[in-house]
Amino acid sequence: MVLALLKWTLLVVVGLYFLSMAGLGLFQRRLQYLPDRRHIPPHEAGLAGVEELTLSTSDGETIVAWHAPPREGRPLLLYFHGNAGGLVDRAARFRNFLTAGYGFLAIAYRGYAGSSGMPTQEGVMRDAEAAYTEARARGYEPERLVIIGESLGSGVATQLAARRAAAALALDSPFSSAVDVAETRFGFLPVRWLMLDQFRSDLAIRDVHMPLLIVHGDEDGVVPIALGRRLFDLANEPKTFFLAPGGQHLVLGLPDVFPRVARWLDATLAAPRRMEASD
Repeated sequence: MVLALLKWTLLVVVGLYFLSMAGLGLFQRRLQYLPDRRHIPPHEAGLAGVEELTLSTSDGETIVAWHAPPREGRPLLLYFHGNAGGLVDRAARFRNFLTAGYGFLAIAYRGYAGSSGMPTQEGVMRDAEAAYTEARARGYEPERLVIIGESLGSGVATQLAARRAAAALALDSPFSSAVDVAETRFGFLPVRWLMLDQFRSDLAIRDVHMPLLIVHGDEDGVVPIALGRRLFDLANEPKTFFLAPGGQHLVLGLPDVFPRVARWLDATLAAPRRMEASD
């Protein structure tokens, strides 16, 4: 009787394990991408003077983007959001950028906030390439472009920075890879074998050759700060890490963080001009 009970218990446990694997394999992108599909224009988000663009990707999708030009002598921030919500949820950040004189170009990934298609890693990287192409077509030179990514967008930003020229890369609450994050939640499953969109920033960062800034809260319960530090350790110089004590997930917009980021951006972008003046 006891042996039979143990046998059935084992069968149930094994069955649940394989059912969990199947569920993660089949529905992983629904867990990884949590889009707000509402199409809200920037003026409804309280961003007067910000224009909405539609960009075409190399595979035929139509991507919504918000753009505002910088003040004279200031950079354009090429911004990539995280896995949840939409552009409207970043309105406060964009206002910070505008107040500081920075311009920005931010895209809603495919499947988000009025953009066509469904998100995948390959797809959102095509979206990022479309954004970079648009910025260059508008006359923004690489030395006046800063690539910024938050959370999942840090994976997008890092891969783009490994491929394209820019003045700097800034990451908010980044991971070493999306699969590392998945292992913190589903470590009992073989996620490295199952996961399709792994966003291996730990590999891409080796090919990033521009100043890097990482900001991370030490109480981040979504992307553990250890993963941000791991990425930082793998990065080339010059690099800077700003810790946000008590900060949770996404800290760039905090009142005690954004001014530090702005000072870093200004100093970093001024450095090449100082070097040119001394030549």
